[in-house]
Amino acid sequence: MTRSLLVRGMLVGIVAGLLVFFSARWLGEPQVDRAIAFETAADQARGEAQDPEVFSRHVQKTVGLLTAVVFYGAALGGIFGLVFAYSYGRIGPVRPRSLAAFLAGLGFIAITFVPSLKYPANPPSVGNPETIGVRTVAFFLMISISMISMILSLKVSRYSMRRFGGWNGVLLATGFFLALVVASMRLLPAINEVPAGFPADVLWHFRLASWAIQLILWASIGLLFGWLTERDERWANAVA
Repeated sequence: MTRSLLVRGMLVGIVAGLLVFFSARWLGEPQVDRAIAFETAADQARGEAQDPEVFSRHVQKTVGLLTAVVFYGAALGGIFGLVFAYSYGRIGPVRPRSLAAFLAGLGFIAITFVPSLKYPANPPSVGNPETIGVRTVAFFLMISISMISMILSLKVSRYSMRRFGGWNGVLLATGFFLALVVASMRLLPAINEVPAGFPADVLWHFRLASWAIQLILWASIGLLFGWLTERDERWANAVA
């Protein structure tokens, strides 16, 4: 059964990747084009030649973008299917659709939203190439801390809900999660490499688009996976 959930998750991830592709073309690519235009103008003003493109901009935002999001969606969907298989039956008597939506919500918060509060997504021309190693390590460290904090918070919630009731247990677990991630954010280095004169509206709209695209990805995987799994009565009866 785990294998069928893995395959289902990958297929759902591919569908979600297609939705992300169209969303990115509409929401994100216009901001990328504006950021590249700013970078080009800045290079020309300094009299610097632009680096040659390995792939044209047209290829980047069509075939390149489609390939990246589909593979990413398939990988994320497969992992989601495995996490669902592990979690089913371990988080109380929850129906597949509710569990899938719950896991997708936790994934969006722990893997996307919380890390982006410390290290938000940046368009081209934002960031020093010499610090890319430090920025990458710090970003993935923040993701790891956020995920570990979420897992620990879930364990705290199970104990505190039995001890103090459902509502109080959820509040205590939420406070525990927030305390861990806020403390981690204060300890990790701050990175602010936005060049002078960069349009603030481009930066803001790019980050909003990044959140929206990730929300579409997680929501699509969670809702579609849950719907398909709940319709699969043979699998549900086998697990029960």
